[in-house]
Order: sequence, then C-alpha cells, then structure tokens
Amino acid sequence: MSDHAPASGTQPLLRPVRLGGLALPNRVVMAPMTRARASNAELAPTDLHAAYYAQRAGSGLIVSEGTWVSTDAIGFVDVPSIYTDAQTDGWAGVTEAVHAAGGRIVSQLGHVGAISHPDHLGGTLPASPSAINPQEMSFTREGPKETRTPRALTAAEIATTIDTYRQAAANALRAGFDGLEIHAQAQHLVAQFLNPRLNRRTDAYGGSTERRAQFLLDIVDAVSAVWGSDRTAVRLSPYWNRGPAFTADPELLADYDQLLKRLGDSDLAYLHLVGPEPGTGTGDTLTAFTRYRSHYRGSVVANLGFTQESANDLLERNLADAVSFGAPFIANPDLVDRFAHGHPLAAGNRDTYYAGGEEGYTDYPAMTAD
Repeated sequence: MSDHAPASGTQPLLRPVRLGGLALPNRVVMAPMTRARASNAELAPTDLHAAYYAQRAGSGLIVSEGTWVSTDAIGFVDVPSIYTDAQTDGWAGVTEAVHAAGGRIVSQLGHVGAISHPDHLGGTLPASPSAINPQEMSFTREGPKETRTPRALTAAEIATTIDTYRQAAANALRAGFDGLEIHAQAQHLVAQFLNPRLNRRTDAYGGSTERRAQFLLDIVDAVSAVWGSDRTAVRLSPYWNRGPAFTADPELLADYDQLLKRLGDSDLAYLHLVGPEPGTGTGDTLTAFTRYRSHYRGSVVANLGFTQESANDLLERNLADAVSFGAPFIANPDLVDRFAHGHPLAAGNRDTYYAGGEEGYTDYPAMTAD
C-alpha cells in the first residue's frame, strides 16, 4: 500500500506510491508489451530498445516486455531474451538509458511452454506440465501455426526450468534493473501449471489446487533469493478467457483466490493483476478488483483496458495501488504528462505493433509544451 499522504487536489494517478522496495513518483505503470524489435541473431536488446524505453521513463514504473529465460522458453519471433551475456549486456544499455532519463524499470521473465512450436525450438516439441494440446496458435516466422501436443516435463526438467528463472533473475540484477516481475499470465507456462485442464500431473506439481501452484511458488522463491521479495512481483490473469483450455469458470477463479492468499505470504513488491476483458462475459472490472482486494493483502497493480478516468476511479476506491497501461504507451511516450495536463492521446498504428524498426516504435512524438 502507499506510504505517502495524497497530495491535495492531485489526481490519484499522479500521487507517489511505494510498492515494496520500489518508490514511484506516480502510479502510472507501463505494462509489459511484446514489440518484436530484437531482429538480431542473439535476440539481444539494442540501442533502439534503449531509446524506446527511455522515452517512456516518465512513467512511475516500466515493466519490460516479457523476456525468455532460456532457448526452451521461446514462443514468438524477435523477442529479446535474458539468458546470455550478450542479451544481459543489451539490457544493461536499456536500464542505463532509463535511469539517465529519471525512470525505473523491472524485468519481466517469461516462458511460453506448450504454446510454442517446433519452428521456434529447432524442430523439437515444446514442453508443458502434461502432454495436452492447448489448441492455441503460435506466431512463427512463417505466420500463425496451430500448436502441437507437447511433451510432459520430467521432474528433473522442472527443477532445471526453475533454475533458468534464477539464472535469468541474476542476469537481470547484473543488467541494472530495479526489480523483477514473473510472467504468470495469459496462457503461458506458469498459467498452464495452474490450469487443471492442462496440468494432469500426479506428482508434487499437479493434482490439487495447492500442488498446481507449486511451480509458481518455487519460481518466486528462486528469484526472491536473488532479488529479495520486496523487489519481486508476479503478474496473473485469472479472468483470461481464450480457447478451450482457458475459461474463467467459477472453479478456476476459486483456485486463483487461494493462490492470491498464498502469495500474500511472500511479501512481494506487488501483484500485477489483469482484470476481465470487456465482452468476454467473465465479469466487470470493479467486481474483479474488489475480489482481488479481498484475497490479497499486498500492493496491487491493476491492468487491462483502463482509461485515465477509470484508473483514477479504481485508485480512489482503493481497489489498486497503481494502474498499468499498455497500448496507450505505444503512441504516447509522454503518457504521464498528457494525463497531468489534459492533453488528448494519440492513436497507435497497429500495423507496426510487432514489425518494423524505428517506425511505430521510437518515432511517436511527445506533446509540445503549452
């Protein structure tokens, strides 16, 4: 929760807040967004990435795009990773640029598991908690392709995978990040372990609600040992509603209720929670974040589809401590200034969201001063 008294007359988004070990000057968080600009063979961030993130350093906190923790984790093209020295050095250039611009940035660590494709993995099958096809689409160099039935991870491979998160966390620390966020949302590997439709294991990582959560809790322990819990965060999307495997039914939401309670014992910097997507019939935003608040006692960063008005309303209701914005940051590198001065928001070009170099990435202008 915030340890600052709110400034009189200041909209909630612009008030400072402390999230664990992170002191933020405002509550506008830049959400993690895949932009597919690491077109080099090393999958390393470049000066272009440094410029992009530095332009958005006015946000209270930047969460990096989800970065792969190993070659086995890869599931999209041209996404920067953090498992080699070259990649770590590239991220060091990014954090240096963000800090020079007065910002703060945390690294998000990710692994797609079963929603990868042999095209990303040198022809081998992706791995998952169980050998069950999630029936999703994987975005390959040749375009979208249907997922295959993955192979089930062995117990030894699970231990190795957890260790890759620890190693990636150490690389993120060496690269100069201010903290770490674990990608546990959408339909990626951690969410596959949490999902009873995809996790049919009978060992310590499957069966009951508690055991399906163990993979995430072990990752939290591994990266917290590197960073400390007060600079470690988790991003979850309990209401994710895509395809046959991911349906936000009452049973799965109840599982997440229990997970939120258990994560409350981890003393995280914050929990980054995604609300229901409009039009999916899984509930409304206020109901969802009221539910989250009732089960999680730590700091919450809220995400998905917020406007300046709805974000301020959520904060006024004390249903979150900060709000993250994704798409608005693409075309508005100075989003916080626009919120502060009432300037209109520019629209992004969707054709350049996941393709191109500078175009649609670092060429969006800031508003000129009044």
